[in-house]
Amino acid sequence: MKFQEKTLEVSYKSVVMLRMMLSLIFIIASISHLFNIEKTVGRIENSSMPFMGNLLGTPEISVILSGIAMLIAGVSLLVGFKTKIASIVLIAVLIPITLTIQVGQITTLGPLFKNVAILGGLLFFTINSNLKI
Repeated sequence: MKFQEKTLEVSYKSVVMLRMMLSLIFIIASISHLFNIEKTVGRIENSSMPFMGNLLGTPEISVILSGIAMLIAGVSLLVGFKTKIASIVLIAVLIPITLTIQVGQITTLGPLFKNVAILGGLLFFTINSNLKI
């Protein structure tokens, strides 16, 4: 399937609202990661792929580093600063979280597809880096 480059007009307000609303889930999640480390580590250890939590060292280190990354990139996305870089960082954090926590757990299909939708929003800002917002 070949995609054609086309120009599309969208409302400035809608893009700003998308950017701001998308950023909030990462800011809230970062607070949880940084202030409820034990709870988040427990979710990793009880997941179907707990080894993913050891990619950066211990699960505690992974939780803290992902919390810091989500906070910085989430705030950057919120205020519209370096949205492409912020989106790429958030994608890099979201994928291992999704693989670790949601994949392989039939009871969490809702959160799995929530993360897929969030990934779509982040891809929007990665692909459309020329937006002046």
